[in-house]
Amino acid sequence: MPAATPKDHGQPGVHENHPPSYGVELPVINQPTAQGGPPANWMPMPAGIPPNCPPGLEYLSMIDQLLVHQKIELFEAITGFETKNKFKIRNTLGQDVYYAAEDSDCLVRYCCGQIRPFDMKILDNYKTEVIHFYRPLACQGCCFPCCLQSMEVSAPPGTILGTIQQEWSIFYPTFAVKDANGDTILRIEGPFFTCSCCCNDVEFRITSADGKTDVGKITKQWSGVLREAFTDADNFSISFPLDLDVKMKAVLMGGLFLIDIMFFERSGNN
Repeated sequence: MPAATPKDHGQPGVHENHPPSYGVELPVINQPTAQGGPPANWMPMPAGIPPNCPPGLEYLSMIDQLLVHQKIELFEAITGFETKNKFKIRNTLGQDVYYAAEDSDCLVRYCCGQIRPFDMKILDNYKTEVIHFYRPLACQGCCFPCCLQSMEVSAPPGTILGTIQQEWSIFYPTFAVKDANGDTILRIEGPFFTCSCCCNDVEFRITSADGKTDVGKITKQWSGVLREAFTDADNFSISFPLDLDVKMKAVLMGGLFLIDIMFFERSGNN
């Protein structure tokens, strides 16, 4: 009796006795997916997403502290020539949340140093830019009100969330944390001495708009004698209320990077 022949169920070009051989070779298996989760050591996507949350800022809704680690550039440590800064941004569990990469011109970095203009891209675990920082060129001088620093924060790129604006002060650095409308929501106040020395951390208070209530802080952490002496690879932490709007958390991150470039970004910390 002849063997039964599989039927194609009326679908032209489809034969069940010739199964496709490409199923196990699909490249998608190497891509991070919603079912598979993010790559190892990356923070998983929060279950609940706040309303009106810009894409990529969902992670900030579950975070009240971030740790920022600057990558050590061996070429920069040896030659003293300023390279593009790169940072890993992690939560307190050690999971990567974002990756920050400076975008600036080589000649500008060499000629302008700390006062250089630059863009900084904040990337998620899919290497998608979710936050953009822009620091314009401005001379530094606490005695001159016209020489004040600022950082513009947008998310998604092109949509301004707010700005960090330095305020004129002789004795200690202060910054206004403003929303997209230009209203001051918070303030950042630094110490009289911003030098990271004597094995001490340097703290910048985050306060309410009137400066009366502390709500968080930005801390430049002591990184050890050798790292502090021969590199400008800094470690920072930033804390803020868990229920703070994710947009303002992103703006405060811009404040951290502005503080780094103003006070701690020196070749060899000279």
